[in-house]
Amino acid sequence: MKKLVVFFCFLISAASAQQLAPLTVEKIMRDQKWKGVSPSGFHWSADSKTLYFDWNPERNARRALYQVNVFSGNIKKSEKQVAEKVDSEGSSMNIGRDTVSRARVLAKIPGIKDLPDYLKEYPLELKRRKIENLDRKVELTKPHWNEKGTLAIYVVKAKDNKDLWLMKLDATTDEISVVDRQHDDAWVGGPGLGVVEWLDENRIFYRGEASGYAHIYVVNVKTGANRQLTSGKWEVQSLQLSKNKKWFYFTANKAHPGVTHFYRIGVNGGTITQITRMKGGNEVLLSPDERWLAINYSYMNKPWELYLQRNQPGAKAMRITSSTTAEFNSYKWMVPDLVSFKNRYGDDIYARVYPAKRPHPNRPAVVFVHGAGYLQNAHYWWSLYSREYMFNNLLADNGYTVIDIDYTASAGYGRNHRTGIYRHMGGKDLTDQVDGVRMLVDKYHVNPRHVGIYGGSYGGFITLMALFKEAEVFRSGAALRAVADWAHYDQDYTFSILNEPYNDELAYKRSSPIYFAEGLKGDLLICHGVLDDNVGFLDIERLSRQLKTLGKSNWELVAYQKEGHVFTEPVSWTDQYSRIYKLFERTLKKTIDEN
Repeated sequence: MKKLVVFFCFLISAASAQQLAPLTVEKIMRDQKWKGVSPSGFHWSADSKTLYFDWNPERNARRALYQVNVFSGNIKKSEKQVAEKVDSEGSSMNIGRDTVSRARVLAKIPGIKDLPDYLKEYPLELKRRKIENLDRKVELTKPHWNEKGTLAIYVVKAKDNKDLWLMKLDATTDEISVVDRQHDDAWVGGPGLGVVEWLDENRIFYRGEASGYAHIYVVNVKTGANRQLTSGKWEVQSLQLSKNKKWFYFTANKAHPGVTHFYRIGVNGGTITQITRMKGGNEVLLSPDERWLAINYSYMNKPWELYLQRNQPGAKAMRITSSTTAEFNSYKWMVPDLVSFKNRYGDDIYARVYPAKRPHPNRPAVVFVHGAGYLQNAHYWWSLYSREYMFNNLLADNGYTVIDIDYTASAGYGRNHRTGIYRHMGGKDLTDQVDGVRMLVDKYHVNPRHVGIYGGSYGGFITLMALFKEAEVFRSGAALRAVADWAHYDQDYTFSILNEPYNDELAYKRSSPIYFAEGLKGDLLICHGVLDDNVGFLDIERLSRQLKTLGKSNWELVAYQKEGHVFTEPVSWTDQYSRIYKLFERTLKKTIDEN
């Protein structure tokens, strides 16, 4: 058994060089202000002439409030302590008119007694529930009224996450009826789930996954006519109604799964018009008068910056901020290959590949696994995992080919991709990593005997499963803040995917690494913050005891005494990634016999 390493944080400082190359872990993991601080917190003045934002170009201890004039493009620090903010208009609500009892709404819900499909695997429990014939538990919103107060919509979500209903109350007749039911045998979800607004006195609009992807729907609640305005294998990720109620403005990955643009479409359908043009990530805040776009834009190797553009198709976007430092700009950051491959189930899987600049003779490869599960990282904009992006550059500089996969369960690819891990985390999301390695062997000529893997949180969980269940594929791995037993994790997260642990024990056992620890063969590094309030440290301690009981000796647990789920001290980041780098150097660059 490897000894437990307890790491205490001591603040250190290092002199920064103007030229960044060659990359080192110490340079990358410094206080992240070294690379520059992107603007954030955008909000418009009421007259649409000024955009306010938080920024820190001098890299001070705190950000300051800045403002830019949309006509001149001139930036200055704002004298206001708190800038004026403009609230967007939403559906009218009047709690005083909510006179309908909960029981009356529940009585009209279709399928309120339906039982989940997974109970077929538990015949005794299924029989018991059929006899009880109880209503499912639900969450009921306050009513969303139209402007005249004649019609209201209730959003009702089943607590087992299998259904979401839109229920109509007609105040003139006091009748309650269903407008729409979104059902999923796995769990309902996707961008904008449950957000409903009034288009006019009789029509509502919302996003739903009936087609398999989140799209715009308009329903006439008087007639029941339901119209899908957008369609295709892409998602509407944000949605707002224009002030004149003639247009829907929305952000979507229509052009490519890894590119977001700002679009508009008429409220009655028609041609979709693309307004932004810069390839990458475009996060848009429309001005109150709807004449200007504030665009938070980034590319793969370029962090987020503020641009302004007139709200016209083809208009030029004017760059407002330049936030990166000369030191950051001195290094030629990679633009990874954005590729797709078919997994063993025939699904399209997208990934970033960082080809080795000068491959080591062993032609080693490393798999980085992003966290959260439902998150997108194989895209054309600046990664949320900026430290890992830079670390992957370092690995590529030193002879490794790196792949970063949007495995099954990742965001941005529709319902089937989102729910592909239902009742089996560590199933398709794990085999996608294996299939990605096979693609690297075929197209990038890496050596299948020299492959490592690392990731944090959900990525740490996948790393554990990879080392325990795919030991012939992964020679070594680093599991950071990893989940070892999903039964001990946050219920709001796991109940959708695995159901309740007391109702679906099979799902939790097939999904939790602690039950597969006997399969460990390669070298495993585990790093965890003792103060982690997301993935509790006790969880990883249980796994370490299991590894000891099984007599495993090729693993190490590093406990960071002063750190939580996301590290705050640069020295902790540096220590952690130095250990990861040394692990790969030791296990992937030597011959198998030497190891």
